[in-house]
Amino acid sequence: MQLRIDNTPFKALFQPLDLGFTQLKNRLLMGSMHTGMEEDKQDLQRLAAFYRERVLGGAGLIVTGGIAPDRAGRLAPFSAKLTSSKEQGRYELLTQTVHEAGGKIVMQILHAGRYGYHPFIVAPSALKSPISPFKPWVMSTRRIHKTILHFVRAATLAKAAGFDGIEIMGSEGYLINQFIVLHTNHRQDEWGGTFANRIRFPVEIVRQVREAVGEQFIIIYRLSMIDLIEKGSSWEEVVILAKSIEQAGATLINTGIGWHEARIPTIASMVPAGAFTQVTKHLKPEISIPLITSNRINTPQLANSLLESGVADMVSMARPFLADAQFAVKARLGEEQAINTCIACNQACLDRVFVNKTASCLVNPRACNETELIYQAVHQIKQIAVVGAGPAGLAFAAVAAERGHRVSLFEKSDCLGGQFNLAKKIPGKEEYQQTIRYFTHQLEKFQVTVRLQTEATLELLQGFDEIVLATGIMPRIPEIAGIEHASVMSYVEAIQGQKIPGKRVAVIGAGGIGFDVAEWLTHFPGEESSQKFYEEWGIDIKLESRGGITQPAIEQSPRQVFLLQRKKEKLGKHLGKTTGWIHRLSLKHRHVSMLSGVKYELIDDKGLHVRIEGKPQVLEVDSIIICAGQIELRELLTPLKTAGLSVHVVGGAFKALELDARHAIDQACRLAAIL
Repeated sequence: MQLRIDNTPFKALFQPLDLGFTQLKNRLLMGSMHTGMEEDKQDLQRLAAFYRERVLGGAGLIVTGGIAPDRAGRLAPFSAKLTSSKEQGRYELLTQTVHEAGGKIVMQILHAGRYGYHPFIVAPSALKSPISPFKPWVMSTRRIHKTILHFVRAATLAKAAGFDGIEIMGSEGYLINQFIVLHTNHRQDEWGGTFANRIRFPVEIVRQVREAVGEQFIIIYRLSMIDLIEKGSSWEEVVILAKSIEQAGATLINTGIGWHEARIPTIASMVPAGAFTQVTKHLKPEISIPLITSNRINTPQLANSLLESGVADMVSMARPFLADAQFAVKARLGEEQAINTCIACNQACLDRVFVNKTASCLVNPRACNETELIYQAVHQIKQIAVVGAGPAGLAFAAVAAERGHRVSLFEKSDCLGGQFNLAKKIPGKEEYQQTIRYFTHQLEKFQVTVRLQTEATLELLQGFDEIVLATGIMPRIPEIAGIEHASVMSYVEAIQGQKIPGKRVAVIGAGGIGFDVAEWLTHFPGEESSQKFYEEWGIDIKLESRGGITQPAIEQSPRQVFLLQRKKEKLGKHLGKTTGWIHRLSLKHRHVSMLSGVKYELIDDKGLHVRIEGKPQVLEVDSIIICAGQIELRELLTPLKTAGLSVHVVGGAFKALELDARHAIDQACRLAAIL
């Protein structure tokens, strides 16, 4: 039975959107995400299952990951493309599955241009990008015309495959974007020089696609509204392009933010929620076709308020549908507390895709694993004890209880969340609290018995059918002379406020924790805001400067910080593929001294004595914070096994990685799915 729209607190979000020849059931667009399943060799069963869950979860319209219109346009040598009727048949499973579930789906056509990772890439000019090792071939006039026809061919094949429309990827620095701006287009022919010539390529693509597919077919054009690069588009040019795209036959315009090569974060966790929606709002009065806003919108409250305030006609969310396939259904029911919120960590999605692995989600391991990670109701109900209420313990307890087991959760502290209670205090990671909120809701919903301030013992755990140790880790203290000095503290003691760092601080250990601690040390309390973000990263959100960039203005750090590591390699080398550069640059903004190849010799009243490249020196610091790894906490394991009890270990207690919540939650959910 269909729900009445009057029943939801998010009325704007669930108003249908009339496109004339078709109607979308709500204003939620599941934005394009490349999952890695597009390249599955046999068929697209996994991808179809992924989309099906999102349609059943209420997405108003789904956009696929980018599909190349020809070989030269592929992102990598074997990336997905649509160039023939044979390949068309491959995609029919997707459209049939989505339509049978009651949804609509459009295919994104993406030509990588100079961003492709293969030697056959092409571009308007022979300018190598900073994110590909290959220099592009200059497109001849004949090649340009052929490429336009390839877009048309892909669109007509998509229509024949049953897609409801296409999205033409004209942003993020891909080929179409490369034609539009002087940064990458140095041509002097009819495809370069003046702005009218530079936008000829996207306008012709849209015009010719519309002629080929007819009027009753969705064409979304994803337009780069703020490039965030030197020699990017001016706002006046963005408006001219948008109007030209509308006249050429687009059905909707979607918001693109920033080029991939821009050294400004646009979707990472430190980007404030909805930080770029003002850009869409600027364009709204300039065009008459529906407009979609995007980037860092992850709650129904924010999405609904953007629609109510006239920012856009539709809201695009990508990763939030990874985190919770049922996002839209839960929002419509007014059950926003039940939504598993995307925390924009990138660890299981973008970081994996960029190393040619299938995407998933840190807070929802079922994402992209719908065909193999299945939570079925249990046939035999068990009494299960879970020891430890960090991310692994919470995830296991929630899934096991959802399946029907009777679960008791023991936590020796006075709150749920474990290490996420530290993470949420790091500037830019405040949304980690949302994961704790979600799991807390699930525990209540599925009637998990929660016993806080209770240390589990062998006696207490007698009588349970299964015991899951999710006891986590403790900080590893390195062997350094003087480590007992009063100036020394662990990262736990520092962040929890048990000890207060001074004005000059040395951080020993430059993994993820070390970087987080350095970030925490160099921010003033309560400093975070959208305006501070714009100022630090040099974003002209008023759109008065070309490319939307201006001179960064960074507040002086409240502390002088030294970030140290033993290994003689670049600090942060093993941080996330898509976020590591942000963390390094953020600390550089705050003048953190990052030193590698450090040998720690002594801690005394003078400070930290070290040797770097054989040369002794003293860092005259007030405080030394230890971030030198972790040790598994599993003291109960041997006594439980000796007593003959069935015991399992998950998360940090299983393997004390660099606070790897992705592995911890994934392992816990997979165990909960089979017990």
